[in-house]
Amino acid sequence: MTTIALDIATPAWAEPLLAPARYKGAKGGRASGKSHFFAEMAVEEMVADPDLRFVCIREVQRSLKFSAKSLIERKIRELGVGHLFTVLEREIRRNGGSGVMIFEGMQDHTADSLKSLEGFRLAWVEEAQNLSKRSMDLLLPTIRADDSEIWFSWNPDQPTDPVDQLLVADTPPGAVVVHVNYIDNPFCPAVSRDEATRQQRLDPDAYAHIWLGAYNTKSEAQILSGKWRVDEFEPGADWEGPYHGADFGFAQDPTTLVRCWVHGRTLYIEREAYRVGLELDHTADSWLRSIPGADRHVVRADSARPESISYIKRHGFPRIEAVQKWSGSVEDGIAHLRAYDEIVIHARCTHAQEEARLYSYKTDKQTGDVLPVVVDAHNHIWDAVRYALAPRIKAQPTPRVRVF
Repeated sequence: MTTIALDIATPAWAEPLLAPARYKGAKGGRASGKSHFFAEMAVEEMVADPDLRFVCIREVQRSLKFSAKSLIERKIRELGVGHLFTVLEREIRRNGGSGVMIFEGMQDHTADSLKSLEGFRLAWVEEAQNLSKRSMDLLLPTIRADDSEIWFSWNPDQPTDPVDQLLVADTPPGAVVVHVNYIDNPFCPAVSRDEATRQQRLDPDAYAHIWLGAYNTKSEAQILSGKWRVDEFEPGADWEGPYHGADFGFAQDPTTLVRCWVHGRTLYIEREAYRVGLELDHTADSWLRSIPGADRHVVRADSARPESISYIKRHGFPRIEAVQKWSGSVEDGIAHLRAYDEIVIHARCTHAQEEARLYSYKTDKQTGDVLPVVVDAHNHIWDAVRYALAPRIKAQPTPRVRVF
């Protein structure tokens, strides 16, 4: 029998997760290395057991492009064990045995269809904060082979989320759960550390949630509360659009471009471009890398920057134009967004998701009352969306006041 030695650099925070346990969880902020650790451990387990059946799970799995598959393939290459695996379009097979790794979305399953996973010994739930209670109730009794384990990695959102209820509020006996952040990750890239430091200075609340893994406390002040969700989708032939909008930034604020669509009573955010410190002469190229073909469409941009619009019109975006504004256009735009039955944000649009959580009205510090004033932060993507949809937004009439 051939002996295979794997040299895997394991950070100190992950050591408790190396011992066997029915439930293993790693929660915390962005750039902490949670996914990299579990991907390496998945490869290690499959190398050790040629017959291992392993399933990677997400709540929504429309496309493998947004699963852990590419990360696991990368780890197979980095660990030098490519000769032990056959990578197919929808699964990874273990050579020399019957082992297989598959990738599933819980929303695609019923109690009956999930029975196909009963022989799987290991399951890794990615982005577990999105796992619904229904999915959790289906999953736990299904993975029940001898010595089976279920791994969870997640960025906490709400203490009431099913994964937090299972592993934090009422931790099962023998479960191992660690909290890890970018400051605990010895492999965290410098660009992530710089971004975290910048956000810590500009917005401590967002920093705590995004980078330290603190809960995201929702409130009545959140402008899009209850209106949005994340999914993967392809625009339909009968959808209205695409609509493109741009918002300019530079030093501390991002320059953004969005592509969105409307179908029935639903608004879809399909693509985004988002970059802080973007030089004007690099803007067109940066936009096209993120949103191919945007230069062929009308792009409505912030009219407060006519010189930027003029430059970009002459350097790659001939159909860009200043958006029409009016007194109360921000309020009318927000009313228009909230009038949709739902707003669906594509899984790849991470900044739109982040801003959707944090886009808020001001609150009175003394009373806690929500004020009719929008906080000028976390609004760069959504300002661009308002500009994109400007022709569809109706100006509300100003009430007449009569004095008798």
